[in-house]
This record gives sequence, structure tokens and C-alpha cells, in this order.
Amino acid sequence: MRDTVYFLVFDGFADWQAALALCEVRRPGDWRVVTVGFTRAPVVSMGGLHVRPELSLAELEFGRAAMAIVPGGHLWQRGEGAAAVAALRQLHGAGAVIAGIDSGVLALARAGLLDGCRHTGNWAGHIESQVPGYTGAAQYDARELAVSDGGTITASHLGSVEFAREVIRTLDLYAPADREHWYRLFKHAQLPPWCVGEAVAA
Repeated sequence: MRDTVYFLVFDGFADWQAALALCEVRRPGDWRVVTVGFTRAPVVSMGGLHVRPELSLAELEFGRAAMAIVPGGHLWQRGEGAAAVAALRQLHGAGAVIAGIDSGVLALARAGLLDGCRHTGNWAGHIESQVPGYTGAAQYDARELAVSDGGTITASHLGSVEFAREVIRTLDLYAPADREHWYRLFKHAQLPPWCVGEAVAA
């Protein structure tokens, strides 16, 4: 039963980038959000949050994984995190969607997940400058802040709202019209129709 969304944590992970996505994943109560570290040792996020991973990479349950979310962090810019890259490749092969934002996209590229699908990232040329084996440049879409394709979600560091929208869509949270209202609310501060009357009354 695929009921789990894994969220990778490590020293210096960018804690804000997937915050909207994680809140929406948990809201309906149908999905487990589980933090995963390289080990179970506590880590400190870029914003100073102390997080104790619930599982280590060695404890992943591949049959339960619906999605794995990879935030950005200097770890990826330094070319580290090989154990996570290997785990992401294995999770994807087992049927989970792999979602990366900011430099977390580099982990997907190192796992070979972006060579055959449309994707985006921080800026054109960033991935090939960091990942020598990457062959997906022709499918890089610089026009979008977030892209879903081929069992992956990729997003720019400027696209946390778009990233959340793609996670919501991929996990089939809410009706399609409600997803659009959600996006307009968080991206453009446009209240959904059912809130307009409440706002006027207030």
C-alpha cells in the first residue's frame, strides 16, 4: 500500500522550500509524512530547526513509498549525498515519484532520473555544471518554475508554490478546480469564491 511521502532531511536542508507541499499532503489525513536522514542522528536545517529523522535511508520501505521529496541544501552543491542518490534511484524504480526543488534537483540528475523527461531547475546550465553525466539538457524547460514528468517533479528555488501545486496534483489532493483556487490564493492572494463573502463580512 503506497501511503507514505518521505521527506529527506540533512544538515543544512532548506526547510521552507517544501513547507507548503508538506502541509497540504498532511491536511486530508490520508498520507503519512515521514522524515528520512542519512542516519537517525539529529540534523539542523538551514533555518536552525533541529530535526530527528524517523528513519534512516537503510530503513526505507519501498512498497509504501508514494513520493520522496528532496529539498535544496549546500550538500548537493558540494557533490555529496551519494547514498541518497542511490536510494532515490531505487525508490523511483519501485514506482515512487521523486520530487526535487532548488539544488535538490541535482540529486535527481545524479540518479539519472532527468535524462529522459521534461524538467526544470534553478537556471539553464546549472545542472550540467554540477552533474557531469547528465544528458537531459535538451529537455530542460526554463519557462516553468515547476515541472512534472516521467515520475519526477522538479522546481526552481523560486517555485515553492508551483512545487506544492505539482505535489498536490500528483497525489490527487482536492478536486481540480479547488487546486486552481489553492494556487491563486497562495500565489496571487486571490480568495476562493467560498471565502469572498466571509472576507466582506469581516
